Amino acid sequence: MTNQTNQQSTHDANKKVLIISFIIITTYMIIEVIGGVWTNSLALLSDAGHMLSDAISLAIALIAFKLGEKATSKSKTYGYKRFEILAALLNGATLFAIAIFIYYEAIHRFTNPPEVATTGMLIISTIGLLVNIFVAWYMFRGADTKDNLNMRGAFLHVIGDMLGSVGAIIAALLMMFFGWGWADPLASVLVATLVLRSGFMVMKSSVHVLMEGTPASISVERMVEVIKNVEGVKNLHDVHVWAITSGLNALSAHVVVNGQLTVIEAERIIKKIEHDLEHENIQHVTLQIESEQHPHDDEILCTIKGPMPDAHAGHNH
Repeated sequence: MTNQTNQQSTHDANKKVLIISFIIITTYMIIEVIGGVWTNSLALLSDAGHMLSDAISLAIALIAFKLGEKATSKSKTYGYKRFEILAALLNGATLFAIAIFIYYEAIHRFTNPPEVATTGMLIISTIGLLVNIFVAWYMFRGADTKDNLNMRGAFLHVIGDMLGSVGAIIAALLMMFFGWGWADPLASVLVATLVLRSGFMVMKSSVHVLMEGTPASISVERMVEVIKNVEGVKNLHDVHVWAITSGLNALSAHVVVNGQLTVIEAERIIKKIEHDLEHENIQHVTLQIESEQHPHDDEILCTIKGPMPDAHAGHNH
């Protein structure tokens, strides 16, 4: 019960942080778009474009949290919790799109650097940096940016935008003191590269969850050891570990016990396993109890085969 209370508290904190961050980012994005057009700075406009993706990502993250609260149904037995992962994947894709657009614009500016109002660019980018530092600090301090993939995607957007502001400041200074017109598109390219990397990492993590890969924080070997250490467990096989969404890990396994046990005795073993796995950050456990006479192999992982004509298609045992 305490674990559920903590999860709900973290969930509520994440939503609050997203709402406040969304308001701040959207407000300054409008200012930066106006400033980018006024100063004719690609670095500022690319930063504004990234802030737009920030605003979109924060809005998507909020929608994801809201949909994640919807109750389960016969057609959605896990509810809509995985929508958070889809939102994170979309955030990563928008980071990719922003980076490619910046690269495209920068190529033209390298060959023909336009006139840029450097003083206005410096002022706006400095304010933008301060805004992004505050939002990043607020998100890091008040939300789960480590384990929640949805929040991490939104947080990385803000970090990328903060780096964009730094790039714009450096470019403005180089143009003011040395007259280097190419500094503006160069700063944009450097920021775009960082944005591209952030997008790749978020998309990679999202796809891993959607492919039902083992969570990075979970060791299958450790889970097997925990289950085998429970009194009454003789062996286990067909172990699956995956994440339903960020912070909600699941495990299923076939557990071999003495065939002479009563149902009550078998249930005690199940409860003990569930209790021990909860301490290993596994929140949802499904176990199939089998006797030693039940036909099975000793493989820990399940080998799933393609469709077969018989009624037992799908497993190799």
